[in-house]
Amino acid sequence: MKVNMKSSRIGRFHFEPYLLVVVSSLLLIGYVMVASASLHKGVDAFHFIKTQSLSIGIGLVVGFLITRVPIKLWEKYGQGLFLLGLLLLIIVILPSVGKEVNGSMRWLELGGFRFQVSEIVKYFSVIYMAGYVTRHQKTIRDSAFSLLKPMVLFGIACLLLLMEPDFGSAVVILTIAMGIMYLVGARLIQFITLLGVLAFLASVLVYVAPYRMRRVTSFLNPFDHEKDTGYQLVHALISFGRGEWIGVGLGSGIEKLFYLPEAHTDFLFSVIAEELGLLGVLTVIGLFTVFVWRTFLVAEAAEQIGEKFSAYIAYGVGIWFGFQAFVNMGVNMGILPTKGLTLPLMSYGGGSMIIMCCAVALLFRVHSEVQEIKANKPKERSKWVAV
Repeated sequence: MKVNMKSSRIGRFHFEPYLLVVVSSLLLIGYVMVASASLHKGVDAFHFIKTQSLSIGIGLVVGFLITRVPIKLWEKYGQGLFLLGLLLLIIVILPSVGKEVNGSMRWLELGGFRFQVSEIVKYFSVIYMAGYVTRHQKTIRDSAFSLLKPMVLFGIACLLLLMEPDFGSAVVILTIAMGIMYLVGARLIQFITLLGVLAFLASVLVYVAPYRMRRVTSFLNPFDHEKDTGYQLVHALISFGRGEWIGVGLGSGIEKLFYLPEAHTDFLFSVIAEELGLLGVLTVIGLFTVFVWRTFLVAEAAEQIGEKFSAYIAYGVGIWFGFQAFVNMGVNMGILPTKGLTLPLMSYGGGSMIIMCCAVALLFRVHSEVQEIKANKPKERSKWVAV
């Protein structure tokens, strides 16, 4: 095995060492904190730990298989995969098929394993959008119509997500699409106009849905609604306050015991804040920052050698993970309204964990192919070498 700081190679596969360390750290910290946040729940104290272990294990196995798939195959079948995602979104809202949890029809069950369809759609969205901008890069820069064409399909996806309802995932896939188009070089005025239209539509959706409006008002004044809609945010903020600099100690948090709902999923970051303090919070933020930075470097390397589709895949994964982590942490810290988005690679959730591992594996495949292309290119003779 040949190892260096730029790329680690096993056989013919190249790993990005910084990403490998960051992803491993997020998985490990997340697993430990899920265990801490869930040991008190239910009759079987180890249920969530065992399920999370299984999810990570399946995610790593499926991720390994993803690393064996050439990027060209994803480019070839990207459109079909996105249409498959739309079909799954239709299936999941059928009363006799989809599984309802807390009033939302977001889950399908296969062989006793429950997964959230929106996570699969996010993965397919990255692949589809990367393929679209690769095929239409020049027209996207010159024509507003080219910006609107993919938004029709994304609009359908968002409509189906809102029927579940899953407003948070709809925002994520739109952010992926908009982010990739911006990086391709969409005109700023066109981009701002489209962004303004989407912001207006989002505001209308908040206004016409009473439960969304209550979330916004409770977010603005959580302590005025501490007994109802502001309950989660109030106790999340208390967790941050109790954590101080170095936390109350791993396993010693009390908010997760009786007060903070969904402590092992949407509000895992608050448990980290209480038990590991500011040090733990900054560590997690730093890890996600490095993840996005290294992902964009992988994308830039692919772009430099003309592998446009691979580059936009990497950009898309970086935007997805970075934005979703930002929203989750922002909700926990009270700077964004409550949304049901997990913390990537950390929160409890079988389907989410598996898809996140697949996305990371796709990123490693991009890096490996880029490094292999570079290695196989004939090296230019330096003019300073004597002949």
